[in-house]
Amino acid sequence: MTIQNNFSLKKYNTFGIEAKAKQFVAVNSIDDLKTVLQEHQSKPKFILGGGSNMLLTKDIQALVIHIDLKGKKVLKEDDDFVWVESMAGENWHEFVLWTIDQNFGGLENMSLIPGNVGTTPVQNIGAYGTEIKDTFVSCDAMNIVTQEMKTFTKDECHFGYRESIFKHEAKDQFIITSVIFRLTKHNHKINISYGDITKELEKQNVITPTLKDVSNAVIAIRQSKLPDPKELGNSGSFFKNPIISKEQYEKAHALHPEMPYYVISDTEVKVPAGWLIERAGFKGKRFGDAGIHKNQALVLVNYGNATGQEILAVSKDIQATVLKEFGIAIEAEVNVI
Repeated sequence: MTIQNNFSLKKYNTFGIEAKAKQFVAVNSIDDLKTVLQEHQSKPKFILGGGSNMLLTKDIQALVIHIDLKGKKVLKEDDDFVWVESMAGENWHEFVLWTIDQNFGGLENMSLIPGNVGTTPVQNIGAYGTEIKDTFVSCDAMNIVTQEMKTFTKDECHFGYRESIFKHEAKDQFIITSVIFRLTKHNHKINISYGDITKELEKQNVITPTLKDVSNAVIAIRQSKLPDPKELGNSGSFFKNPIISKEQYEKAHALHPEMPYYVISDTEVKVPAGWLIERAGFKGKRFGDAGIHKNQALVLVNYGNATGQEILAVSKDIQATVLKEFGIAIEAEVNVI
């Protein structure tokens, strides 16, 4: 466990932004993490997972602690369910594929989401009709100040749409070290409610889809719409889909009758941010090395040497234009550092 100075973070963020860490250390065990926190109590710290949900706009003047805890196992099972624990540093997509190989159901719709397991509860990640909260049991986390371990139950995590306690009351206070999921062993609840999945399964001539079939369909859809961060720097969806009041939607809909929406409750609807951005004319646009992906308007990309500041400027331009044209504010899903 070696602390390195003036360390490049380019390979540690999926945007591929060149930024430096004043100091950097990777931890591979709970004991290492505890030691680092104890020995550097007075230093400012920055906790780094898979680097998939952040935009670096400057160098990090802190000790960057990369959480590289590995391991996964079955904790217990009954006739219908299995409880699986994954350490925080496991790659999310590889973990999902492992659960499918074991015929454990519940995570297949979230295949190919970038990042590591430990950051999934922070965002309450989700895709194609499922979210982490649907299978989440609990997570263990270390208090950064005291190094004491705490278990957060599902209720204690206060999950919302791309929200959790770790983005609010517990922000910057804990480091998630492992996560437990409850998954099905049989009678899997196959969720193909999203039209894209149904179309993809039809294209593949799948009539009775298995967990693997759903995963393969999701992977195919994501690959057709989303660039591989290894080939084109990006952080997946940059913006959240806005949830607005029905009154606000009706005003916007009167001016834009073709605007799609999804009912959230009696008083709220969700509008696809990608549709708003595309209609505002940004899809496929490029501003130097920063731009918007040609196949998915939700995805901002780094064509090579864009700075975080340049990508941030593009995102702010998009937000201002969408607000002006539709009267709807869209929020960044990505953490801007």
